[in-house]
Amino acid sequence: MINEELEAILISNSSITLANAVLNFICFLINGIQPLLIPICLVIAWTVIILVFVSLWTTTKYTIKTARKMHKIPCHNCQFFTNNYRLKCTLNPYIANTEEAIGCKDYQSN
Repeated sequence: MINEELEAILISNSSITLANAVLNFICFLINGIQPLLIPICLVIAWTVIILVFVSLWTTTKYTIKTARKMHKIPCHNCQFFTNNYRLKCTLNPYIANTEEAIGCKDYQSN
């Protein structure tokens, strides 16, 4: 019975010693990394800010490019354009109001 109690004490002491060793190692790592945290966080923060601005810039450029292309579609000034959602154009209903209509050979202004 005494041997069993001694084994239980030794096992609990060894697990406490192991936990202490792990905690000491974690504290050592934190103290070692701590001087580097400020520069690392600074670089990460500026990287995120730059990526947000680059994303906004490219999205704006793409939107402007698409808008310019869409404004070249001549359908709304064509005499064959009906402005009806069922039949948009009497001559070319499949390409009406699409990018394919930019060079439409049947275009005649009002």
